[in-house]
Parts: sequence; structure tokens; C-alpha cells
Amino acid sequence: MKLLIRTPESNVFSGEVTSVTLPGTVGSFQVLKNHAPLVSSLTKGTILFVVNENVKEIAIEGGFVEVKDNIISVFINI
Repeated sequence: MKLLIRTPESNVFSGEVTSVTLPGTVGSFQVLKNHAPLVSSLTKGTILFVVNENVKEIAIEGGFVEVKDNIISVFINI
């Protein structure tokens, strides 16, 4: 899957991942390969994603995510 994390000012991350956990406004949720399409708002919390078996994290203040065709586009406020 491809993960794109962007702020209004810059690209924070772009690359292949095996999973992503996001802080949704109604609860945390995980996205894996071939996930159904969705759009969700995000709340203050931490995005966790796995790159080459290494877990990385980014603290956010909020934003939204779109998942479609194994591309996860995250637009955040840091």
C-alpha cells in the first residue's frame, strides 16, 4: 500500500507501508491492504505505520484521510 501524509505546507511522508493505524474521531482504526474505500475525519492523536517491519509514528492535531485502491492519503495538522 502507498501512504501519503501531507500538511498544508509540506509532504511529511510518502512510501510503501504494510499497515496504518489512525486516530479517527469515533475511535482508532487500522487500514490494511485491500481495505474498502473510506473517508474519515481524524482527531488529536498518533498515526502509527509500519515500513519494512519498523513502526513509525507521527503526532497530529487532527485532519482527514481517504483510502482508495490501496492508496492512503492523509491530510493533517501537526
